[in-house]
Amino acid sequence: MNLLPSEDQLELVAAATDFITSRMPIEKIRTRSAEDSAVDPIAWREGAELGLLTLGLDERSGGSGRPLDDEVLLFAALGKYLATGPFLASTLAARVAARCGDTELTEKIGNGTAMVGLAELRGNGSIGLDGIKGSFDLIDCVGASHALLVAKHGAALVELSEFSDITDIESVDPGVRLSASTITSGLVVHWLPAETESIWNRAMVLAAAGLAGLADAAKDLATEHAKTRIQFGRPIGVHQAIKHACADMAVSSDAAISQTLFAAVCLQSARDDTLFQILAAKSVAARAAVNNAASGIQVHGGMGYTYEHNAHLYLKRALVFTHLFGEPTDVLAELLDQGAAQ
Repeated sequence: MNLLPSEDQLELVAAATDFITSRMPIEKIRTRSAEDSAVDPIAWREGAELGLLTLGLDERSGGSGRPLDDEVLLFAALGKYLATGPFLASTLAARVAARCGDTELTEKIGNGTAMVGLAELRGNGSIGLDGIKGSFDLIDCVGASHALLVAKHGAALVELSEFSDITDIESVDPGVRLSASTITSGLVVHWLPAETESIWNRAMVLAAAGLAGLADAAKDLATEHAKTRIQFGRPIGVHQAIKHACADMAVSSDAAISQTLFAAVCLQSARDDTLFQILAAKSVAARAAVNNAASGIQVHGGMGYTYEHNAHLYLKRALVFTHLFGEPTDVLAELLDQGAAQ
């Protein structure tokens, strides 16, 4: 099986990278840190018009009809360049709206005029066709019209107005806005059961892709510093403590994206061990992202701990993404409960 990207996929990643670095540069994370939203609405609509939110939708729904592995490469690029905004929630929400026959909402999400944030149930509660209740973490819901809720048994789209008494929470990541809300009863606009399509499976794969991109970026940043930082007349990369750390980061990064791409292939081909591979992708990518980002800070020495340097931003984003759609310990425990891979 050839897991190397094709020429078309490389062109896709190049176009996405060019857009992110020019319209959503990392520097904007700092300049917008005091604003209500980390997202530039004009840049968001431009990205939507480029097709970043509808890559995997079929053409009848206004998408490009590309396979899941293309979306994996796109989300790896979004993670690598620390793109801000609810790309994951909006991409999945467009799919839910399309599968539920809501062409108007699908179009609004796809062209960037409607933004969808993510709501994650914490503790006891319920999500289903009859409604939602419980305590929820709201992720990048500022300026959103709807929130996406993803569970193993299905996915729901809920109008943001259903969440009352929203309390802002300071996020460890200056590029992500967090808040919380507890509701006793909320209406669901659309409900897509897992029997029709498992949005949770797709969400796990794309979250793993973002984490793999973070791991790759942290590796690149540390390796470049190791090659160019001169101490006592030699690059610090000649020392074993540094070169071994960079080598370990490269291995982890490669494992993360390879396992995630394989999980995408398994999901598309409905292999018997699909759940095993998806859980493995999320676990491997989460570990790679956090460890690479932490090791990268160490490689940079004292300057890596400063707010002005970008190294800490990768670690903070990784810490947020590892908790999406399942706590890391729960994901690992479920993975260990699976039978042997196919």
